[in-house]
Amino acid sequence: MTLSPDTIEIFSIGPLTINATLVFSWVVMALLVAGSWWVTRSLTASGDIGRGQNVLEAVVAFLRDQIREVTNQDPEPYLPFVGTLFLFIVTSNVLSVVPGFQAPTGSLTTTAALAVCVFVAVPVFGIAKLGLRAYLMNYLRPSPFLLPFTIIGELSRTLALAVRLFGNVMSGSVIAAILLSVVPLFFPIIMQAFGLLIGVIQAYIFAILAIVYIASGTELQERRARAEKETP
Repeated sequence: MTLSPDTIEIFSIGPLTINATLVFSWVVMALLVAGSWWVTRSLTASGDIGRGQNVLEAVVAFLRDQIREVTNQDPEPYLPFVGTLFLFIVTSNVLSVVPGFQAPTGSLTTTAALAVCVFVAVPVFGIAKLGLRAYLMNYLRPSPFLLPFTIIGELSRTLALAVRLFGNVMSGSVIAAILLSVVPLFFPIIMQAFGLLIGVIQAYIFAILAIVYIASGTELQERRARAEKETP
């Protein structure tokens, strides 16, 4: 039983080894690019709307509503980033029911990379909203002595985000393998349906946590900056 696609070597070029994580990440990205092109090539605001556009509008509306509900802010600045995370993770997880496909989200390197993206997005959105100087100064409030603890908190949150997604995907694979070995004739169909559901839920949770981290960080920095200006 393979727990991580990192251990599956597809081919190598000299000292460079291409494993299943890289290959199937490229597959997912290619599918998303091709799907985006196919759906958006015939967008229309009137008349008959195609099935692809209906699905696209439903996903965008769902994500926009969730961002607005979680953050109480305008969802538009966050929608492209959070939507990309959600689509990549949900596509990777859902395709795991295809025989031979190894979900790249089952690799700790992939989940860590996604978590790092969220880690970087927090200051990027904060700086875009407050400005570079105002944002960086907030790390020194209420006391410069708390700066190390603030940095540790940011890093630990990123680590937790990566391990959570990796653990969910890996545990699902382990449970499926155990059940299939016990009752191989009955459980495949059930586990495929279960895998689809869990994959969507995992993508949703990761996207929601990402937007919570980004929005809370931005809101906290904004509140600190506003309090600093109001202090005589």
